[in-house]
Amino acid sequence: MKIKHLLAFLSLIPCLAWALTEQDVNAELQKLAWQNGPISADIAGKAIIKIPKDFVYLDEKNTRHFLELAGNPPQDGHFLIAPQSLRWFAVFSFNQSGYIQDNEKIDPADLLEKLQQSDMPANEERQRLGMPALYTDGWQVLPHYDSNTKHLEWGLRLKTGNGEKSINYTSRLLSRSGVMSAVLVSDVARLDQDTAEFKSALKDFSFNAGENYSEFRDGDKIAEYGLGALILGGAAAVAAKKGVFAVIAGFLAAFWKVLLGLAIAALASMKSLFGRKKE
Repeated sequence: MKIKHLLAFLSLIPCLAWALTEQDVNAELQKLAWQNGPISADIAGKAIIKIPKDFVYLDEKNTRHFLELAGNPPQDGHFLIAPQSLRWFAVFSFNQSGYIQDNEKIDPADLLEKLQQSDMPANEERQRLGMPALYTDGWQVLPHYDSNTKHLEWGLRLKTGNGEKSINYTSRLLSRSGVMSAVLVSDVARLDQDTAEFKSALKDFSFNAGENYSEFRDGDKIAEYGLGALILGGAAAVAAKKGVFAVIAGFLAAFWKVLLGLAIAALASMKSLFGRKKE
């Protein structure tokens, strides 16, 4: 894969005031402060993940720049891990929503319908930004919740207007004060293998003392939404349900689709960065 794939996506965003050549993008990617494992890495001041040998990590500042290079709106509070091969990568972020009660029954059919309904307002915003349309194609992995690990997971198939496909495999890790989002970016053909590797990496993730779900105490803030709304976009889904800022909520509910649907291009283009290293 060549860096030109990333440039093709960047060229779709006319609001950028500068033009990047292939050499420019390659230079910017090389300048990112890639940290090589084995190290212990901070995630949003809420958790630690152990980055093993042959894996890499980007802190908040560098993840922001990586995502911008992939053609996304600037966003703080994100952290990235990946194998050095860059076959996949995962982006972490934390939402201080409060304690999420996990006794809600999940209805995959109803959730899929709502996600697909959010495509229209999301694509209106994408069109305004000069980005191609992105559509919810269906479940690759049905939403499921593990009451032992407190992990909510699902896999969503996405496709662009010209038929390009990718998979977003999302984990929501519940804590005492909110939820950690961990979103895997993977190729459709490699999803099973990449998901297994991703889940193995999550075994070395742990919330800081006092942040574990089991450490809830009376008086702690309780989120106003449950497991289903987490899949739809958390607070944005609540706003839409109340009929407030419906269009904005639709875009926010689809934001991770925007973010990682485009970032898959960066995955393809960046493999050469670590190509000299033994996999």
